[in-house]
Amino acid sequence: MRVALSAALILAGLIPASAAPAQDPTGTWLTGDGRAKVRIDRCGPGAANICGKVVWAKTATNEDGTPRTDIKNPDPKKRSRPVLGLTLLDNLKPEETKFSGEIYNADEGKMYQVSLERESSSELSVSGCLLKVLCGSQTWTRVPDVNQQAAAQPEPALKPAPKAAKAAPAKAAAPAE
Repeated sequence: MRVALSAALILAGLIPASAAPAQDPTGTWLTGDGRAKVRIDRCGPGAANICGKVVWAKTATNEDGTPRTDIKNPDPKKRSRPVLGLTLLDNLKPEETKFSGEIYNADEGKMYQVSLERESSSELSVSGCLLKVLCGSQTWTRVPDVNQQAAAQPEPALKPAPKAAKAAPAKAAAPAE
């Protein structure tokens, strides 16, 4: 009876409900535009925060076959970093039901304020703002934790096994005397 009464009071707004802790967003997620997969892991002191890096990109190489790099980074020293393996989320902190911090957009070379919140076991809401004015959001979708970039690379053609050398014809045995 007490549980039902407490629940009714919370729903009626007469007593505050405590905020649920942020749901763990670790795993690999396909971005809303489908151009990248980001692996999110625990990091920071006591593994309380989250970090995320690019583990797959739809366009991982340039037209000449060289790896795409962080060419728009405002720091010239970082412009040669490959996009694959690039950290986009660094030490986002838990905040009520979400994780908040900054996300790096390599396409623009800019940092945005971001919050990540699990919508379900397969969806992650990513909301970001530049200067608290230009805001947007997208939903990322969970994908299997495998190295799909490596799997997408063509496998080398198998070479046929070398043919066994033919044995030299046996010499005729000398006639016995």
